[in-house]
Amino acid sequence: MAKFTGVEMEKIQTKATILIIPGLRDHVPEHWQTILETKLAKVRSVPPVETNKLNCENRVAAIQAQLEQIQGPVILVAHSAGVLMTIHWAAKYQRPIQGALLVVPPDLNESWPENYPSPTVLHQEGWSPLPDQELPFPSILVASTNDHLARYEAVSEMAEKWGSQLVNLGEVGHLNPASGFGYWPLAEQFIQQLDQVEQPA
Repeated sequence: MAKFTGVEMEKIQTKATILIIPGLRDHVPEHWQTILETKLAKVRSVPPVETNKLNCENRVAAIQAQLEQIQGPVILVAHSAGVLMTIHWAAKYQRPIQGALLVVPPDLNESWPENYPSPTVLHQEGWSPLPDQELPFPSILVASTNDHLARYEAVSEMAEKWGSQLVNLGEVGHLNPASGFGYWPLAEQFIQQLDQVEQPA
């Protein structure tokens, strides 16, 4: 895998401000979201929640707090549980969004490995039931065929419910450092695609 230095490259310009929404592990140094943040000119990231880290409402409030500080169009870039946070945010708040890149959402009905929260705990913390109404903004949902946190069929159903464009990347695991990502240049292409979407007047 090619190493990204980030020293000599010009920042990627977008019309929209990019808001990065990490998953439950927050900011991981080698994660593609962390690397992406260094490459973008107009970018913010949702900071780690300091208390009750597993509480969904706290996570959604952290997204809203960042959005309240951004003027103009916004593209949301969410990974893993960050996608679920985004869906809960969209069901609670109304704000114009240019688009969203939703990457490998976990399935709350799946049996996850022991080092992840149990379905019972997640339900108690407000993650389920997950809203299933169509999103009021364009979205691209990136799916993996061998993600240990969600079957491809389950993610495909999410995309259909949310009205998202489904992109099947094949066997990319959970698209995180443990799966070999790392710098992920496709994220930049998806962001540019969303940045060009013409919004209704």
